[in-house]
Amino acid sequence: MAQYFSIHPDNPQLRLIRQAAQILRDGGVIAYPTDSCYALGCHIGDKAAMERIRAIRDIDARHHFALVCRDVGEAAIYARIDDVQFKLLRAGAVGGFAFILHATREVPRRLLHERRKTIGIRLPGHRVVLALLAELGEPLLSSSLILPGDLQPLTDTDEIRSRLEHSVDLVIDAGPCGVIPSTVVDLTGPIPLITREGVGRADLLGVAIGA
Repeated sequence: MAQYFSIHPDNPQLRLIRQAAQILRDGGVIAYPTDSCYALGCHIGDKAAMERIRAIRDIDARHHFALVCRDVGEAAIYARIDDVQFKLLRAGAVGGFAFILHATREVPRRLLHERRKTIGIRLPGHRVVLALLAELGEPLLSSSLILPGDLQPLTDTDEIRSRLEHSVDLVIDAGPCGVIPSTVVDLTGPIPLITREGVGRADLLGVAIGA
């Protein structure tokens, strides 16, 4: 049975944040709020927890997970970031973007895109997520909370709790997030390219929209 924490979106309760971080360290899977929609998250080093997320979402090894990082400095441990990319990540560090970058050797092989050897990076602006990352001390492995057969992410925490009470270890309720996913920006080519339009505004980055 999943635990349920109601956490204030602007002033997260440290006691609950610490408990959530410990659940992640112990191998738990959580449903948590982001700047775009609710997501599933687990500890970066826990293969079993990652496979649980795959099973919940019914996704295969081709699915691109994202690493949710505290800042660009932490992201640079896991992704190769040049000066131009650094500026784009800083511009997009309002939480509504996911960036696809070439991975470094620090990324476990099982997290890489099978062919391209890339990794997704997100820099959150949501205060609950920032507090959780600060307590955890490392990135969170994450995937949008879209269940099999659904066209949009779940956003109602009562529904999330009802449908996932036997599949996750914790549901964090910090109020509504919306149903629009993040804007995905591919930074692996000669020019930055938006491959999915979402909540992040393209004009903030000044990059092209791809097919």
